[in-house]
Amino acid sequence: MDFNEAMDYLRGLTKFGINLGLGRIEGLLRRLGDPHRSGLKIVHIGGTNGKGSTTAMLSEVLGEAGYRVGAFTSPHLHTYTERYQINGTQIEPARIAALLTELRPHLDAMAAEGYEHPTEFEVGTALAFLYFSRAEVDYLLLEVGLGGAIDSTNVAPSILAVITNVSMDHMDYLGHTIKDIAAVKAGIIKPGTPVVTAATGAGLQVIEQACREKGCRLTRVGQDITWAPISHSASGQRFSVTGQKGLYNNLTIKLLGRHQQVNAATAIGAAENLTEAGALLSTETIRRGLAAAFIPGRLEIVSRKPLTIIDGAHNYEGARSLKLALADHFPGRDIVLVIGMLADKERARVVEELVPGAKDVIVTRPASPRSGDWRHLAQLAGRYAADISLVEDVGEALQKARARAGPEDLLCVTGSIYLVAEARHKILAGKS
Repeated sequence: MDFNEAMDYLRGLTKFGINLGLGRIEGLLRRLGDPHRSGLKIVHIGGTNGKGSTTAMLSEVLGEAGYRVGAFTSPHLHTYTERYQINGTQIEPARIAALLTELRPHLDAMAAEGYEHPTEFEVGTALAFLYFSRAEVDYLLLEVGLGGAIDSTNVAPSILAVITNVSMDHMDYLGHTIKDIAAVKAGIIKPGTPVVTAATGAGLQVIEQACREKGCRLTRVGQDITWAPISHSASGQRFSVTGQKGLYNNLTIKLLGRHQQVNAATAIGAAENLTEAGALLSTETIRRGLAAAFIPGRLEIVSRKPLTIIDGAHNYEGARSLKLALADHFPGRDIVLVIGMLADKERARVVEELVPGAKDVIVTRPASPRSGDWRHLAQLAGRYAADISLVEDVGEALQKARARAGPEDLLCVTGSIYLVAEARHKILAGKS
């Protein structure tokens, strides 16, 4: 298969849906020689929000120290190759095609023998283990796909678990209370393996209990590691972190939003734990790594005329963080909001956070079958604003938003990652 054929094949596996459990992935990996048990030093990263940013920061820190660092993340913004990176360089499309061509006979054999067919994400996870084990990375940062306990990444024998936080998301799969969701996320904690978390409240209590039961050292961001803001602007922010191994004064990051300071402190907690396992990471290495970290689609400025921000705030906590960040970094600006969300997300709570106070609101349709009745978002938004526009096409929605935005206004595009991806592509390509 070439890359396009491989992607068509992979998309065809979406018919198997989201089917949590470890039996299929374990069976597939056995057929491949268990590449996940080939000596990879795996940092398993879960949580509701902040996984991607924490992964990006830790990857840069380890890379600055000279390590070869693999990162498996999801979802992608523009191309599937984004999910597999070594020191920030994406896997080559031809390599994806070759690996999927290698995997396909094993998948066909499983089906012929009467086993459940692995899902798209399980196949992608198996591909990750094959790719990174053969590339002989020094560290693999492995991001959880959904939840933790029975997510396909949880077959990994990790040397460190990171749980960024716990909030309400994916309730149909993970549960309807913070404790239920935290219990699923705490499933990535392995006996005796150190854990770092920025979770608070009931979520933290569940993680603390899991660590006690499994004999794990727990580093709590906000208690064992603390941070103090210094300044912020449209180009980034400065702050200091007091870790367990030292003081990191006057750190800088490009990423916007107070929540990124928490993610940075979490990455430092992870780095300090990795030094206990032999990683050579100096204070200056950590400083340079954090300063270099960038993740597209997270409070990203994509245009200056008008000033345009895109952010994948697809749940309540994400929306709350976005609202705070806009107030901190761009005070006094009127906001023209372009928003579109999937039907299975917390639409009402996100709208309640973001729509009040917006100058104009344009509701559009993310390019996903899960968009459902995308127009319903406008009804929810109508509770907080009188003038709501419905524009199904994302490009046309952006054009309308640009026409309505004054020279000092802020155009904010947010909601589904599908919307953010399409909007980012159009804006950067000059098509809107």
